[in-house]
Amino acid sequence: MSRDDSNRGKNASGRQGGNFKKKSYARGNAPIKKNVTPSKPMDPNSIRLNKYVANSGVCSRRDADIYISAGNVTVNGKPITEMGYKVKLSDEVKFDGQLLNPVKKEYVLLNKPKDFVTTIRDEKGKRHVSGLISSASKSKLLPIDKLEKEHTGLLLFTNDGNMTKVLKSPINGMRKIYHLVLEQELRSADLKKIQEGVIVDEKVVRVQDVSFIADAPKREVGIEIFSSRNKIVERLFETLGYKVQKLDRVVYGGLTKKDLPRGHWRYLTDQEVINLKMIK
Repeated sequence: MSRDDSNRGKNASGRQGGNFKKKSYARGNAPIKKNVTPSKPMDPNSIRLNKYVANSGVCSRRDADIYISAGNVTVNGKPITEMGYKVKLSDEVKFDGQLLNPVKKEYVLLNKPKDFVTTIRDEKGKRHVSGLISSASKSKLLPIDKLEKEHTGLLLFTNDGNMTKVLKSPINGMRKIYHLVLEQELRSADLKKIQEGVIVDEKVVRVQDVSFIADAPKREVGIEIFSSRNKIVERLFETLGYKVQKLDRVVYGGLTKKDLPRGHWRYLTDQEVINLKMIK
């Protein structure tokens, strides 16, 4: 086969009178490398103003842009309306005159298993609930209230100091529902006493509801209560001569254990956070 035959059906090269040009990387024809400017490393001590405002819990980042453009936000006493403006973590940022904290508020719900402590103090040799949510946040999240080591159920963790203060206040009456197992059957007469109110430490404990668990022995009781007093459920039954063998918190505020197996955690949804913040 001749060279002409081998090029049949193809465009001839430029030397052969055709319009097909082969790539050549001879001197002067090598592809030009573009100079890529390396990106500047992010400053860990600075943050966009809209993110700073959003992290403080005032509003979303999109709404923060609106407030910034309207002049509602000041940095070190001066109104800032520039989009994309960056502030240092040491700057004083205010929204409508209120000082902001740039640490993002986080909320984690845990279904606590048995044999984990919730006390803040160091318990040597004891497993702490904080270890169960260690991967949830880089911030230090603390439980709003406590569950005893042997008890199980819902625990809410957050770094939102204002929410913690509100939900722990005995005035607010946080709704909680417990599933209890007593060491002995609960007498109907004592069930009625609980419904009417039992005095514990010279104060009447009012419950929203209390009843036997359906299709279960009368040792198992469900109780809905709003009191924030320490160990109030156990002390309530102890006053009537009963010992709580098991306690499981199945509802906390409007939060439930649905799709949350024992020992697992999840983040609260935006709506759930809003609902909790509506408690005054």
